[in-house]
Amino acid sequence: MHNEGLGSWPARRARKTPRRTALVHDGRTLAYADLDERVTRLAHGLRSLGVRRGDRVAYLGPNHPSFLETLFAAGALGAVFVPLNTRLAAPEIAYQLADSGTSVLVCGPAHAGLADELRAGAPVRSFVAVDGAGAQYFQDYQDHQDYEDLLAGGAADRIDEAVGPDDLCMIMYTSGTSGRPKGAMLTHGNIIWNAVNVLIDHDLVADEVALVSAPLFHTAGLNMLTLPVLLKGGRCVLVAGFDPEATFDLIEKHRVTFMFGVPTMFQQVARSPRWEGADLSSLRILTCGGAPVPPTLIAAYGERGLTFLQGYGMTEAAPGVLFLDAEHAESKAGSAGVQHFFSDVRVVAPDEPGLRPTGPGEIGEVVVRGPHVFRGYWGLPAESAAAFTDGWFRSGDAARVDEDGYAHIVDRIKDMFISGGENVYPAEVEHALLTHPDVLECAVIGVPDDEWGEVGRAVVVARPGSAPTAEDLLAALAGRLAAYKIPKSVVFTGALPRNGAGKLLKQPLRADFGNP
Repeated sequence: MHNEGLGSWPARRARKTPRRTALVHDGRTLAYADLDERVTRLAHGLRSLGVRRGDRVAYLGPNHPSFLETLFAAGALGAVFVPLNTRLAAPEIAYQLADSGTSVLVCGPAHAGLADELRAGAPVRSFVAVDGAGAQYFQDYQDHQDYEDLLAGGAADRIDEAVGPDDLCMIMYTSGTSGRPKGAMLTHGNIIWNAVNVLIDHDLVADEVALVSAPLFHTAGLNMLTLPVLLKGGRCVLVAGFDPEATFDLIEKHRVTFMFGVPTMFQQVARSPRWEGADLSSLRILTCGGAPVPPTLIAAYGERGLTFLQGYGMTEAAPGVLFLDAEHAESKAGSAGVQHFFSDVRVVAPDEPGLRPTGPGEIGEVVVRGPHVFRGYWGLPAESAAAFTDGWFRSGDAARVDEDGYAHIVDRIKDMFISGGENVYPAEVEHALLTHPDVLECAVIGVPDDEWGEVGRAVVVARPGSAPTAEDLLAALAGRLAAYKIPKSVVFTGALPRNGAGKLLKQPLRADFGNP
């Protein structure tokens, strides 16, 4: 094959295990040979819509076989896949479509209405609706295609476009501290090498059964769980969204061996009345990321004979950086582990030129280098260059390394906080708040929350002569930002602390207003 990228995976796997089940969704199973045929037909269908090498094809919708089929079909053409976060508000999605220059949008079930909303603000040429989702919205538009009709009309002869490891595979948006999300450019090689790291460090086997309830539009659900399992020839059980009660049923029915989730998901499972009596005997690998795992949660799963494998990563690294294996899960509890097999990681002095490694126990910035690290941000050459020092990507996260070389993430140099596994960047929320006529100044910080880990709190200086309420300000954000980004509380103050250069100082804000 000339195609060495992800677009060739269905064909390569079908050569080896054609009748093995690849995907399970809503009572339907899809063998690797069937997946290969559907991807081939979809690739022809996308080509008939004008998609060529380098063109962007976006997907908006929950976990569904069509998400993966679209990813692989785009890869077969040498096109670029753009997964969209369904939790975002319409203006946020429209920005990503416009910024990426997406030409074709595939919208999954229940999202056709949102896709219709996006028409005015995004330069999308063609809309493809899955499961008849667009019938009531797109029937009068010539640019609408039904997904299954597009496949049925596509040829079955293989497309073998020359695609190499250095070719762009995916633009995955990650929120930026400037208030605008940035598109991380991940090559086919980035994602392949990350998958190899997972195969090695997670010790995956060919009969792995993965429960994919974490969203595929996030890098962990896609690149740390689903794609490595498909590369190995295992089975992925796709569900549209996470439900703790349904999780028990799915584990028992499909004999699930591998799960990924953020701590909130695992907490909800452990709080269920079914927890004590549930059959969890098939589970072999539980990986948890997005936020530190509370010791009480580790203990609860330990009582059921289950061990969390924790890790640390970022979209820009596709995403795996550090990993704590089962052998050291207890002795190094609280650590993010050591670097993945094909990854180099250092903790360096953050305020010094160069990359001086810190000593044991000294806090510094995490930097990473390896074949899985992205090539830069889409359309942002200056920011891309600034993100690297001597070939090392600067994460902006602070950590310390113990005497055994295990890294402990201790803080975030950037102001980002994590709410329910979702990254929230205060600058983006602050930008939205400042458009309110009654807000003179504002700052957003993360505060502890029992359910979500952290939630936002807005510290606001009201414009003289105005008297806004917390309810007014939060209501003004509804529909403009994703719900998880909207602060859960507002406090008012007379002034925000700044240094002599006028830079906002958030540490005093956290000290004064950071308690739950």
